[in-house]
Parts: sequence; structure tokens; C-alpha cells
Amino acid sequence: MERNSRPDLNGAAWRRSSYSNQEGGDCVEVADGFRGAVVPVRDSKAPAGPTLCFEAASWAAFIGELKAGHHRP
Repeated sequence: MERNSRPDLNGAAWRRSSYSNQEGGDCVEVADGFRGAVVPVRDSKAPAGPTLCFEAASWAAFIGELKAGHHRP
């Protein structure tokens, strides 16, 4: 796999996981719409912290597995 440079995340529109609650539970935020088929992901409790960038296809497969219940608690 080719390693791409990190996208410019200035001005990114982050959305919180639909599983998040108003009490600030353990959640992630995702920024959509980046070129190069990349999905930036960060910890909602530490928005200034590190961001992980996943290939869009890998992220979609991961979310699909979660929705299908193929994960261990």
C-alpha cells in the first residue's frame, strides 16, 4: 500500500458518532468529503489530539462489520 500525505484538516467539518451521548462518552468523530478516498477519525474527547486517516474502503468495511454485530464487546 502506498503511503499518502496527511490531508489538510483545517476547516474540516467533524461529525460525532451517532452512538455518542450528551455526557461525552467514549466516541469518535469523522470528517467526510476528503479527496483521495481518505476518512479522518479522531477522539471526540481530545479534538486537538492525533487524527487517524483510513482508506475509505477500509473504513466502510470496518463500519459494516460493526453494524452487522461482528465485534467483541
